[in-house]
Amino acid sequence: MNPIFLIIIFGITSIVGYLIIKNVPSLLHTPLMTGMNALAGICLLGTIVTVGYSYQNGGTGLVIGQIFGGIGVILATVNVVAGFGVTHRMLQMFNPKKKDKE
Repeated sequence: MNPIFLIIIFGITSIVGYLIIKNVPSLLHTPLMTGMNALAGICLLGTIVTVGYSYQNGGTGLVIGQIFGGIGVILATVNVVAGFGVTHRMLQMFNPKKKDKE
């Protein structure tokens, strides 16, 4: 596929994504963030499978692709773990504080 075409698609989807997210009320931020973290987890699994498959095939893929794939796995893992951590902390704000029984 033509790289310029891919860059144009990336630019258009970035602009549309920004315009959609900009109009989301703050009340819906937590459920949407949780859903996006789950989607990032699915993407992480796909990345792991893809990088693993390229190693399993006797290294027929480019080494630079395997390096970028490994970096992608690391960054996606950080994104998923941190995202669910932040979501957990946000949901704790809505829980009533437990009073100690004395």
